[in-house]
Amino acid sequence: MPSPNSRNPWMFLLGASLLVCMVVDLYLIFEFAPEERSMGHVQRIFYFHVPSAWVSFLAFFVVFVASIRYLWKRERKYDMAANSAAEIGVLFSSLVLVTGPIWARPVWNTWWEWTPRLTLFMVLWFIFIAYLMLRNFVEDEERSARFCAVFGIVGFVDVPIVYMSIRLWRDIHPSPVIAGGEGSGLHPDMKIAFYFSLFTFTLLFVYLFVHRLRLEKSSVALSDLKKEMA
Repeated sequence: MPSPNSRNPWMFLLGASLLVCMVVDLYLIFEFAPEERSMGHVQRIFYFHVPSAWVSFLAFFVVFVASIRYLWKRERKYDMAANSAAEIGVLFSSLVLVTGPIWARPVWNTWWEWTPRLTLFMVLWFIFIAYLMLRNFVEDEERSARFCAVFGIVGFVDVPIVYMSIRLWRDIHPSPVIAGGEGSGLHPDMKIAFYFSLFTFTLLFVYLFVHRLRLEKSSVALSDLKKEMA
């Protein structure tokens, strides 16, 4: 039986492109980008840590937009998109919480500090863990989708607060590097590796999201079929 990707040239191309980008990204991170002078090789976690945070923000933004669309249109596809994006967002935010302490320990001599950004990011993680749990607590599917949509919209408010936290309060985190300004302190070759990592992780999000959404649609279709047979 042919795989789903063999019947979908677009998905095959997306998967192949992602594979190539991941190989190139690993080369840029471990071979092309120079070693950071003060932190050494542990700084290379940066190329995984920050893109993971970016993907988690992107995923929660998709939850936010899809939730608004669901409350407006009341179409099931938007609820499925929100649920799929939320699961991916929790996955990547978990990676952020794992890679952060690994990076922090040798650099700042501590696994964790209750700074504004770290605390707010953990709150964001708990919010969307609760979002996923809420789906199992409410048996009625329509009510569950409606409650989760409201919860996802309110929960997203924490994302811009997390992003702006190091601008608003003192924090152990370095200055933002997304803009690539002079104050970022990145070597030009480091910037190439960093921005390519952002692109690769974004492509990974798209790939995972499409696959998770297709799985969600299949699960919903199977559930509806069981109800009809019952």
